[in-house]
Amino acid sequence: MSTYRDRSDAGRALAERLTALTGRADVTVLGLVRGGVPVARVVAERLGAPLDVLVVRKLGMPWAPEVAFGALGPGGVRVLNDPVARQLNAEDIAEVQRQEQAELDRREQLYRAGRPPLDLTGRTALIVDDGLATGATARAAVQVARQLGARRVVLAVPVGAQEACELLNAEADEAICARRPADFGAVGAYYDDFHEISDEEVTEALTATA
Repeated sequence: MSTYRDRSDAGRALAERLTALTGRADVTVLGLVRGGVPVARVVAERLGAPLDVLVVRKLGMPWAPEVAFGALGPGGVRVLNDPVARQLNAEDIAEVQRQEQAELDRREQLYRAGRPPLDLTGRTALIVDDGLATGATARAAVQVARQLGARRVVLAVPVGAQEACELLNAEADEAICARRPADFGAVGAYYDDFHEISDEEVTEALTATA
């Protein structure tokens, strides 16, 4: 079933779908931490655009963490899925947010390493991930990018479920899914090498493209 050798191979294939953005001074490529960063690194190199990371932490229901009632982003940005969030009381929301904010702050501090906070004011934010399953995190990322000032938000992935791609096409200004298998399954099934990306790989990618 695999389509790509690894995330770098996926990045090369995805970049071929993004040639309209090549050399544009207003584009910032944002890798979704952590799996999207190796894909975004190749895309940024091919487009001649700066690479940064977008740290988004899903806010999961206490009894079902995979069900998101919202998400957090850098700069104090919070996005809530109101119909789901209404099932929780303020104390539950605050506790989940406290835990996820701590991890977001840790990653931001590690990945930014003294670089200024992410500012997308007036820019085209090209958000890249390694795949779309439900699209929940990517949807939150699009909303976070807008709140960080992006003028235009483009989401691009090498592979995605058809329903998720359609959802993001309505959420972003443009959503590009290079492959949309009819019977999707899991993102990892489309890669020969789908190892978990480490913090070190993220920081190395950012250093190499600085």
